[in-house]
Amino acid sequence: MVRNLDLTALRSLVAIADCGGVTRAASRLNFTQSAVSMQIKRLEEAFDMPLLDRTGRGVALTSNGEQLVSYARRMLSLNDEAIDRLTAHDYAGEIMLGVPHDIIYPHIPEALRRFNAAFPRVRVNIVSSWSRELIDKFAHGQIGIILTTERGFGEGAEVLTQKPLLWIGAQGGSCWRRRPLRFASARQCLFRAAGVRALEGSAISWEMAVDSESDRTIEATVRADLAICVMLEGTEAPFLEPVAHDGALPELPGYSVNLYVSEAANGRAEQALVEFVRDAYRHDLSQAPSPHPVAAP
Repeated sequence: MVRNLDLTALRSLVAIADCGGVTRAASRLNFTQSAVSMQIKRLEEAFDMPLLDRTGRGVALTSNGEQLVSYARRMLSLNDEAIDRLTAHDYAGEIMLGVPHDIIYPHIPEALRRFNAAFPRVRVNIVSSWSRELIDKFAHGQIGIILTTERGFGEGAEVLTQKPLLWIGAQGGSCWRRRPLRFASARQCLFRAAGVRALEGSAISWEMAVDSESDRTIEATVRADLAICVMLEGTEAPFLEPVAHDGALPELPGYSVNLYVSEAANGRAEQALVEFVRDAYRHDLSQAPSPHPVAAP
């Protein structure tokens, strides 16, 4: 006897896994909590096994639930790709996506590639700027979808991943051993203050090596092994690398990469772009602790 899984219920299960609870999953899917809970119940009845562990203060996936989520992601991805590929060619227009300079790589190109394949007539205009400026533009309705790097998260934010800030230098570089230590950072870079505070709180003699607004200037200086800088883990250019200082340099804080989506960005193309961005960051999120409390069903 052929048995078919309910894709809507599988989408709810994946949303619970991504959001950390039924409440936020229901909000993302625009369902009621009771509707999401009923879908999960039907899945559990179909498999005759629990998929969520409800014994604690919130909910968590059981081992069987985690295994099903892995299958569900692939099934939903194929489902969405087929629908978009066969029906999206009539969509045309323009979407603005705000992304800070320093997190364009490595995830955004893949999200844009997938979106362009699904919506070839929709143009995505990237607004690359500092997080503070993007948040201001979002608040004034000038951009409907933005990513930010923040120590925490603002109202309405969805945390895509959390990453540590690292000292970055040239490949095989040694300037981090010299004193005074030369530090490079653009004037408006969010991470500049964190680097300065860390250095000022240490016993290390240091000086600012570059006075510039240009990330390219900073990268060139660091690549030449004339200074070190700070970047989020995994976002450094291929010709740079984390400094293996073994504790010789001060500790740096971690930051969240947050997604903000306005209520006006509710079209099919906008929602598809948002989902492609989420997909690009899911591997990171699965390895990072969630800053949100887990919601009860």
